[in-house]
Amino acid sequence: MGFAELSITSNFTFLTGGSHPEEYARRAALLGLEAIAIADVNSVAGVVRAWSELKKIREEIAEAEAARADPVGPPKPAHLPDPPRAPIDHVPRLLPAACLVLEDGMRLTALPRDRAGWASLCRILSAGRLRADKGDCLLDLDDILRFPEGLELLLHAPDRPGADWRQAAARLIDGMEGRLHLLIAPAYDGQDAARLDRGARLAEALGLPTLASARPIMHHGARRRLTDILTCIREGLRIEDLGTAAQANAEQRLRSEAEMRRIFKGHEGAVDHAATLAERLRFDIASLRYEYPSEIADGETAAERLQRLAQAGLNWRYPQGIPERAQKQLEHELRLIGKLGYEPYFLTVHDIVAFARSRGILCQGRGSAANSITCYALGVTSVSPEIGTMVFERFVSEARNEPPDIDVDFEHERREEVIQHIYARYGRHRAGLCATVIHYRGKRAVREVGRAMGLSEDVLSALSSQIWGSWSKHGPEIARMREIGLDPDSPRLKQTIQLIEEIIGFPRHLSQHVGGFVITEGRLDELVPIENATMEDRTVICWDKDDIDALGILKVDILALGMLSCIRKAFGLLRQHHQADYTLATLPPEDPAVYDMLCRADTLGVFQVESRAQMNFLPRMRPRCFYDLVIQVAIIRPGPIQGDMVHPFIRRRNGEEEVSFPSDELGRVLGKTLGVPLFQEQAMQIAITGAGFSPDEADRLRRSLATFKKHGSVSEFRTRFLRGMRANGYDADFAERCFSQIEGFGSYGFPESHAASFALLVYASSWLKRHHPGIFACALLNSQPMGFYAPAQIVRDARQHGVEVRPVCINRSRWDNVMERTETGALALRLGFRQIKAMREDEADWLTAARGNGYTAVEDVWRRAGLAARTLTILAEADAFATLGISRRDALWAARALVPKRKLPLFSGDLDGEGIVEPAVHLPRMTEGEEVVEDYVAMRLTLRSHPVALIRDRLSPGIDRRLLARSNSFQEHRDNRATKFPENSINT
Repeated sequence: MGFAELSITSNFTFLTGGSHPEEYARRAALLGLEAIAIADVNSVAGVVRAWSELKKIREEIAEAEAARADPVGPPKPAHLPDPPRAPIDHVPRLLPAACLVLEDGMRLTALPRDRAGWASLCRILSAGRLRADKGDCLLDLDDILRFPEGLELLLHAPDRPGADWRQAAARLIDGMEGRLHLLIAPAYDGQDAARLDRGARLAEALGLPTLASARPIMHHGARRRLTDILTCIREGLRIEDLGTAAQANAEQRLRSEAEMRRIFKGHEGAVDHAATLAERLRFDIASLRYEYPSEIADGETAAERLQRLAQAGLNWRYPQGIPERAQKQLEHELRLIGKLGYEPYFLTVHDIVAFARSRGILCQGRGSAANSITCYALGVTSVSPEIGTMVFERFVSEARNEPPDIDVDFEHERREEVIQHIYARYGRHRAGLCATVIHYRGKRAVREVGRAMGLSEDVLSALSSQIWGSWSKHGPEIARMREIGLDPDSPRLKQTIQLIEEIIGFPRHLSQHVGGFVITEGRLDELVPIENATMEDRTVICWDKDDIDALGILKVDILALGMLSCIRKAFGLLRQHHQADYTLATLPPEDPAVYDMLCRADTLGVFQVESRAQMNFLPRMRPRCFYDLVIQVAIIRPGPIQGDMVHPFIRRRNGEEEVSFPSDELGRVLGKTLGVPLFQEQAMQIAITGAGFSPDEADRLRRSLATFKKHGSVSEFRTRFLRGMRANGYDADFAERCFSQIEGFGSYGFPESHAASFALLVYASSWLKRHHPGIFACALLNSQPMGFYAPAQIVRDARQHGVEVRPVCINRSRWDNVMERTETGALALRLGFRQIKAMREDEADWLTAARGNGYTAVEDVWRRAGLAARTLTILAEADAFATLGISRRDALWAARALVPKRKLPLFSGDLDGEGIVEPAVHLPRMTEGEEVVEDYVAMRLTLRSHPVALIRDRLSPGIDRRLLARSNSFQEHRDNRATKFPENSINT
């Protein structure tokens, strides 16, 4: 008859299940089960993982059978036995499911019988999760009875059912019309025979059939200890304090049919019923048919509309006449897009970008979109495909039969407008963000497992410090552990390290994808459950990028980039002050002055090349054209660095090493990068051309190279790659070197198209810094926080480039930093109120609106703007009244005198002189050192002396001794302020 396990808890029931869905799938295949149902608590997050693993097992079996039928090499001698068959020769079916836990404690396993049943399950889970905070699900019986179509329900039998439970069960019996079953399961506590008998009697009383399940929470008994650790982490306990919450034994695991018949002796009909029900459940998650929004408008089909918009866009991009090559490329792309039916996808992206442009939001497509002249014509990207040597088939390929993936960056300050527009246009029932599965990685695993195991904090700190050093596949090196004072022979420490290795890779919780939107024609909540995100007004689905890729579901990435905010603001300042209207596509190209600046590594604040590593590399790279910037962006990454690609490239570029290729075929692949593989596309081409990979294998290699993937996935291709290179005549050393370089991409490697998109922003920000340093600095300051550098460094860099920077002024400053004309007609940068760290934007708006012809005194600001005494004190501390001739101390005195903390009757006369008037006070002026300290406390920057200049005499003897008094006062004031106001102190 066989057996089907219909109630499995995987580790996507976070901090409860002890095994991956993939492990259950493979174990079920080994045990010969007919079917399995991954039924996580109020979730279907792990279902796709199990489905993908079963698909992989099916492919492995097919490959093994093909190899047996048509072996490679000489025929087998007759006297030798046949090679052994693979241990797995059967693939169980996957039944998508969820364990529904209601608020009253009732538990049911919901199993979709067909597509309608899957829609019902998704609607139930969405209803429960959308009324709860992120991570929770509030379900009641009415939710299930509202969407019963197509579902089979397994009602979990309690040990002692009460009256409320029986009443709820009666409602389910009436509502489910023969599709309700009573699930009975052992507890492995020595009382199972009586427990199963009670379950059978309860089923008879309710008129329900019984169904057997082991209710496994681990695929193998070896996971018992890890399951206990997960419980400790979930409950915040140490292992010694776990008590009865610990697993009593390792029995709650996936079982074979023979084991289930032994456990359910006398109730074998319940075992048979599980297989019978599984046979009736024919829904396969692979049958989900994703329908993208049709995007039909004004009677035009999607194809007609895309053709019209793309052609109009090409006329816009080439006002002097469309090159023949560009026109042919567009026609080629549109034919392929039409053949694959992707016109609606391109239209959706176009409409989102058009909305952003209508609101003045700067955006730029990145990644593979830069391969497409269609995206260029639609305005999705400003990178012309003619710049590089990329091909459209890297982006959309009929052979790969996978959906395109367009990533669009928007200004980081205004991306939320775009996100809310998508929700408003399609509805929250049709649009949602992807999830991101947060997995256990080194440091978190050490901390959480170590605490559960009772290790002290100093031991945890010492152990976690080895994650990036000596931590290997089998834990930290023994010698290194002794060096840091740990005893590698300690049983507790050994066990902890073993558990850490087991838990690494386990999902811990779901988070929100950075911007991947799934949009559907019909209801998204009938395709996948929707839930609330932590962020307000965001809703997400429970599947991540890999899951939706496996199911062929399209997504649009709506990403945020701070540099786009900066560039848009800089373009606005150029229009305002120079009447120059620029876009990313219309900046003067290939400006030698810009490349000269880059060669000097004068790149503070410039996108992507502002880090110390990039600044160190620029004078050696000496970029002279746009494609050099593409390489510059891609090469200083962990992947190329770990793959030892940087130094060979520079030596070849500088003529210190001969540029040679092992074959003409690889020369065509690596020629543009001087024989050094720098891009993901080149890694794929090396595998295809040099190692004989099929396109499908190369695509799997590309996926393993993708940015931010889990480490180690590239190595599985090693044997196949080396064998293929050797078969094609390449020597072993070269093959090893090639693979080590490719393997480096497993940490982080750029596709060429992605690097080209970023290179455009490198050039744009470099051009702005070179020709308009004041405007660039102003835009950078107004876009903070972003980048590597603090406002003080940006201001200092601007002054070094000849920009006059003016202080915050009560009468001239606004919230944002602005450019203002000097007496000579040049532009000066006026610091805005946003640079005062305790100031709020709404306060600055009130101050600016009430300013009129200008303020004349601290009291004037208080009367006219109605600002609180706190705000006046903040302005005084920032020396905002200096242009009125009021020193910082005088302004502080005046601000604090306006509104006494406690009003006394003796001094209750008004401010015009009635009553007692306090005599004028003459306060001593601050020294230069004191002023500098107060500048940093209030604004984190100063336009006065650099702090080091005040102690220069101590660093370089012989400097003017007059600086000594200033340096002493600076240090004394800093120390006094740190004592009085430790929360505002600075370390200079």
